[in-house]
Amino acid sequence: MFPRADKRTLLAIPASIAIAITPIAATAQSFSPAQLQGDLRFAIDTIKQQHPDLAHSVPVADLDKAAKRVGSQLVRPMDQSEAWAALAQLNPVLADGHLFIGLPDWRKQTTSLIQAGTGLFPFEVRVDQERYPTIVSKLGGSASPLSGRRITRINGRNARQIVKTLLARMHGDTPTLRAALLSQRWWLYYSRMYGTPASFDLGIAGTGNSGLFPAAHAIPAVLEDEERFDRLFSCQIDKDGTARMIVASFAWEDKPQFLAFTQDCFSKIKAVSAKHLVIDVSANTGGNDDLWKDGILRYIATTDYKQGSDYKKRERNGTITTGSIETATKAVADEPLHFAGPVSVSIGSLTYSSAVLFSNVIRDYGYGTLIGEGGTARTRQSGGVSSVTLPSTGLLLFYPRFVLAPPAGAKVPALLQPTAKGQVSISR
Repeated sequence: MFPRADKRTLLAIPASIAIAITPIAATAQSFSPAQLQGDLRFAIDTIKQQHPDLAHSVPVADLDKAAKRVGSQLVRPMDQSEAWAALAQLNPVLADGHLFIGLPDWRKQTTSLIQAGTGLFPFEVRVDQERYPTIVSKLGGSASPLSGRRITRINGRNARQIVKTLLARMHGDTPTLRAALLSQRWWLYYSRMYGTPASFDLGIAGTGNSGLFPAAHAIPAVLEDEERFDRLFSCQIDKDGTARMIVASFAWEDKPQFLAFTQDCFSKIKAVSAKHLVIDVSANTGGNDDLWKDGILRYIATTDYKQGSDYKKRERNGTITTGSIETATKAVADEPLHFAGPVSVSIGSLTYSSAVLFSNVIRDYGYGTLIGEGGTARTRQSGGVSSVTLPSTGLLLFYPRFVLAPPAGAKVPALLQPTAKGQVSISR
């Protein structure tokens, strides 16, 4: 999954717009150019020394070129958010949701800021195909009459240019994945780059509602979602006999609660003799494989299966081992709630990590078909994520310990896609 990691560059605001800026912290520690350069070298050296297969993410020459470009910018003292804004320019080059420079404790810091009276960007947004932020709801998820409207200007700046600036610091396999992650956490990255004003001067297309909007003090939707079971998981049976199970995370810490949910869902499916099962992992960024093995495949797998095939792994002693997964997970042959009907798994722009492994197994063993939006994440996934704190700035570097190919190996597309007609799966 995307690791739960946790003053920004205050750009000039036209004098005609009266907006108060609240700093992220009362006093921001400043780091010298030498310290910043040291953290950059530490990050690059760690990536090269610890990644099991760096070419999976980026050619070494491209990484060195990007590091040189970033290093040329570290010529003045910076606080932590400014350091992140500089060093995080490596993230798109690294092109992996498990390999990036991130902010420490951002979830806890966000909650503390709101409790202390600091507001954030007033809307949840989606970065659209034209790279504009489009309003989804008010911050936190409550309905807004401006939903679906494109924001064209923020505090005197072209909103599309702001999106470009933020995307240049996002992590993820592909531009689509990085845009989806920015959409989910817009309020966070905007605050790190542009501050936390008390109000926002917004230009909104197609309305007469452009003007000042007060900062919001609600907990952002993604943080609420992570803490509420009912916002991550649901099961319903449609009148046409289609069962729909939303599974928006495999990272829920209370495994018995998750297993009770899936058992109850398959009980309902059995009771009404549902004709079709749709499992929605389009917003599932991953977690623990045992949740989908024990909670979902228990009820639909008809043969023993492996979660992958060939792998490369960096051992704790620094050596790299290669091999293939030999031990298969046993299918539960006598499961009374087994569902034998057609299964569709809906993938999307945030399907990642363990959710990709789950989707790979569904496709490669022929347990169901993949539907939805593809072309976002690699089918060959990195994992086993570790992190280290950069010595001076306290920023976090995340990196994977292994890279795992899907069960069918190179027979499937490099990026996760809806199942193609006639696609060959592993023999059942």
